[in-house]
Amino acid sequence: MTRLRCLGIAVAVALTGCTATDDTDAEVRAVAEDYLAAWSAGQYAEAAALTDDGPATEALLTATAAQLGLPGPAASVSTVTVTETGAQVTADVVWELPAVPEWGYEATLTLVESAEGAGWTIRAGPETVHPALRVGQELLLARSLPERAAILDESGAPLFATTPIVTVGVDPGLVTDLPALGVALAAALDVDAAQVVADVEASAPGQFVPVITLRRGEYDAVRSQIFDLPGTVFQEGSRQLAPTAQFARAVLGRVGPVTADVVEDSAGLLVTGDEAGLGGLQRVYQEQLTGTPGLTISTAEDGVPVDQLSTVAPVAGDPLPTTLSVAVQSAADQAVDTIDAPSYIVAVRASTGEILAVSTNDAANPAHALTGQFPAGSTFKIITAAAVLDTGLADPGSTVSCPASTTVDGREFENQDRFDLGEVTFTTAFARSCNSTFTAFGVQLPAGALPAAAAQFGIGSDWMLPLASVTGSVPQPESPVVQAADAIGQGDVLVSPFAMAMVSATVAAGATPVPVLVPSADPAGTPPPGPSAEVVEALRSMTREVVATGTATALADLPGAVSGKTGTAEYGTGDPPPAHAWFAGYRGDLAFAVFVEGGESSSTTAVPLARSFLALLPPA
Repeated sequence: MTRLRCLGIAVAVALTGCTATDDTDAEVRAVAEDYLAAWSAGQYAEAAALTDDGPATEALLTATAAQLGLPGPAASVSTVTVTETGAQVTADVVWELPAVPEWGYEATLTLVESAEGAGWTIRAGPETVHPALRVGQELLLARSLPERAAILDESGAPLFATTPIVTVGVDPGLVTDLPALGVALAAALDVDAAQVVADVEASAPGQFVPVITLRRGEYDAVRSQIFDLPGTVFQEGSRQLAPTAQFARAVLGRVGPVTADVVEDSAGLLVTGDEAGLGGLQRVYQEQLTGTPGLTISTAEDGVPVDQLSTVAPVAGDPLPTTLSVAVQSAADQAVDTIDAPSYIVAVRASTGEILAVSTNDAANPAHALTGQFPAGSTFKIITAAAVLDTGLADPGSTVSCPASTTVDGREFENQDRFDLGEVTFTTAFARSCNSTFTAFGVQLPAGALPAAAAQFGIGSDWMLPLASVTGSVPQPESPVVQAADAIGQGDVLVSPFAMAMVSATVAAGATPVPVLVPSADPAGTPPPGPSAEVVEALRSMTREVVATGTATALADLPGAVSGKTGTAEYGTGDPPPAHAWFAGYRGDLAFAVFVEGGESSSTTAVPLARSFLALLPPA
């Protein structure tokens, strides 16, 4: 037998230092270490082969991995004890569970030696996994997430609150006329009837097929239209929701059942069935807002807990302060809802760069508020005017010509409706938005003047905000015609609504601010050197004149001094081509940009939208 292998003459023992106990301990330890290593690596067949009941051991280790969500523990041999009847090994077993404190305990392996001297075998049984396990039992892990930490507004108040919801669904076994049901649900809930039919057809009777989740108030408004439809079923619950479905959705994201990619990105923090952040700040700050899950591990029979082995309480996450203003955001949301075309309002505090609101209506792509790229139209005349003033081509009181059109290298640039002001001041040409004046100045400027001036206002700045943002671009013009078109925000000029809000803030504050959305985040960048004090002073008087006597007089009777610049930006083809509508402005320390995709005329869409927005807010 193995324990006799080192027995020999005394001289041999003395020379080698070998004893029966040493050799046996090493063999027992080796078998135990091989078992633990295979278990840790998820090699269950290899581990099971070292026991006296391979199939049962392999099934036990597989079930344990399914419950704990890991192939195996980090395990190591602690002590080895050899007796006349066998051996026992104590092992330190540590489960390094994702996103929760590790769980450790001591397990005991019992080994017996085969009668034929073929080596040591581990006695199979549930205690090889945990000493408290009994035959017929398995480990059961239950996770629990703490209440999600709040995203806060600028005052420190939570933006999300626990809100009652109702999920409208269909039980395929209760449906009497599926096509008619799809049509009725589509009419009441604005869902896709064909998708409802397809989802129900792919499901079994008795299954809950979700159609849409509504806030309780939204459900109550349509309940009478859907409650008695054959096949409809309902699940009530609650969810962390913003004040409205529209509220700052481009920034905040939402909370809901996790998707596969959210689970994958969470590095073990989340599992299927959890609710967590889906997009926006809710997803960017997932770990901070989620906190640490709680954990309870028990022995169980047929999925029913028997004895609790370990418990760890969940730890709440940390709230996330933001610069968002409920008052400004709500006013912006209410205003954009008055427009059918895709509409946006981005508002910032000019003196600090704090983002107060990012608003889009249902027709808009929310991402476009911060990252969309559109021709700036005549709002870019703020930049062109800054370049003209800085180079000394004109000052606010200079007399300039504003004919109906100007021709540059064979291309004619017209004023809207070909209005002709004759000889006027530069301020008047700006206030009335004379394309002819600005295209003429455009070709007189040095080739790099417009890109340089745009950079002073933050256009082209790569701000590192927690969410993706794009300010825009003003490339070096390739020809006089392009430079003339750039001077009126056409040509190669592209900007986002966010960028134009920052342009307005630069005029209002006198310097280009660094944007801020999450105060605890690293600064978004270094401010570019802004326009000179003399240029800023001139621009303030000129943008005020736009409202007083120019293209935005519809804002003149609002309380507080509103200033800004209108813009109509042509895009695509046609005669005339379609156009976007802009107003970039400020009132006190509130700077903002209003943008209506396909709005055609700033006077009929963007300016009224700006008025609706400002009318809902007291002057700063």
